[in-house]
Amino acid sequence: MAVSYLRNTPITGKSYTTPVDATMYFGVGREDPRLATRVFCAVVGHVFHPATRVAASHTPDVVAEITADLIFSVTDDQADILTGRGMPNLGYNDSLLTSDRWLSAAAAAVSSQTTVEVWRDGHGFRQSLVGLRPVEPPAEFSAPAGAGTRVAFILDPAYFGSAAITTDIASLDVRCPDCANTTGPGKVVIRDRRERSRPSEYRCA
Repeated sequence: MAVSYLRNTPITGKSYTTPVDATMYFGVGREDPRLATRVFCAVVGHVFHPATRVAASHTPDVVAEITADLIFSVTDDQADILTGRGMPNLGYNDSLLTSDRWLSAAAAAVSSQTTVEVWRDGHGFRQSLVGLRPVEPPAEFSAPAGAGTRVAFILDPAYFGSAAITTDIASLDVRCPDCANTTGPGKVVIRDRRERSRPSEYRCA
């Protein structure tokens, strides 16, 4: 059976500090060995089915890379519009994760470290988080061409225990069951780099 992501209710409010209810956001409880896989699918699936003001579903180009059992990153070609001063919009706890990326925020809340990068119009900003709390304000970095967002997660081993992201990446399904747009130009590529001698790649959308 394919493992799919779960669409749920966004985290509300600018300040978010309470623990994430894993079942609410990821469909399984904290003790479930599938939890890390569900978190991965939730983040990738939500990036591919973003908030309507970000992009239409199935239009982003998404690359997800798994580098360890509890470490992954998700990069896409969408970024929030900068403010009139050329600064990024801030979201939860004054982080670069806004409510448009609430499932990434939920994943950050159960991570020991998260790095967020956002770039657009020649401006790039990077920020590190512990849980969902910024370590420092966003700092500028040399922006790649175009626009995009990259979020890298180190899921908290104290929270996940023995759970690990599945190595059967061909079983992953990041499509939304109730999504009417299945013909968009976007794509999702998942790369599993845990076996450095044999990296695997799967295009699942």
